[in-house]
Amino acid sequence: MSEYFLGVDGGQSSTTAIIGDESGRVLGIGRGGPCNHVGASEARAKFVDAINASLRAACSEARLDAGTIRFASACLGFSGGPADKQAILGEILASDRMLVTDDAVIALSGALAGQPGIVIVAGTGSIAFGRNAQGRSARAGGWGYLFGDEGGGFWIVREALRAALRWEEGWGSPTALRAMLLDSTGARNINDLMHRCYTPEFPRPRIADLSLVVNYAAERGDPMAQKIFDEAASELALLAGAVRNQLFEPPERVRCAYTGGVFRSRILLGRFRAALQREPGLVPTPPVHDPAVGALLEAYRAVGAVPFIGPAPRL
Repeated sequence: MSEYFLGVDGGQSSTTAIIGDESGRVLGIGRGGPCNHVGASEARAKFVDAINASLRAACSEARLDAGTIRFASACLGFSGGPADKQAILGEILASDRMLVTDDAVIALSGALAGQPGIVIVAGTGSIAFGRNAQGRSARAGGWGYLFGDEGGGFWIVREALRAALRWEEGWGSPTALRAMLLDSTGARNINDLMHRCYTPEFPRPRIADLSLVVNYAAERGDPMAQKIFDEAASELALLAGAVRNQLFEPPERVRCAYTGGVFRSRILLGRFRAALQREPGLVPTPPVHDPAVGALLEAYRAVGAVPFIGPAPRL
């Protein structure tokens, strides 16, 4: 009988499940809704629905029965962390071995195809994670929006709102960010927008999405938007450098991949790559695979299997 392996990337915007066979061939990919929180009963229900929906879709594409399949190994990575999810997953998923971890682990494995190095994940938040050839791992950042997440989408928008508020109140430098943020949100003024950001109308992912407005301003030469992107790039490079110092010895050259929504900005990516090259020994590296493929690779790794997974499947 064939053995099947499962990787799941569960995040704040969507969940992706990917099934492979013992040779490393990808059989099916499926998607569901967001599943990063399970604290309240409603959030738990959404979590279960997202996992089940993505698994059913992946099984359908792979022509497998979602109701009876048992995996040889499964790895599931979540942006909200694994602590409150293991028991729930044990009730809804059958697997001989199950690894529940955070999104940085699967992002690294996917971005560098399971090889040693560092990944910077910068979406709504930010974190750096690395693993060396001896299997030792380390992280930097990932403290959440109250205490860190430098260079992530929420942080970028928070800095843009601060700059726009200062300009609006007469104690900051002129910036086009004020007008652009108001046009994008329909707020009366930046003070009004700030107060909306404390309400359910503007959850953190929606706030982070406004980083596209900051990018638009930076592309059109707004000095404040460009300064924010310079600072974001520098902070992300510092995170990578901190992980390098924990895991790798000079003069070893270390690949550093980057993934997450903020890197869709051409300006930020260019400035991040430039900042990274100022950190000794770090080599900017485009990601090979998505985090969902990384989760699948970790599922193989958990049982000592080292399959060949070819070009990145279309997710």
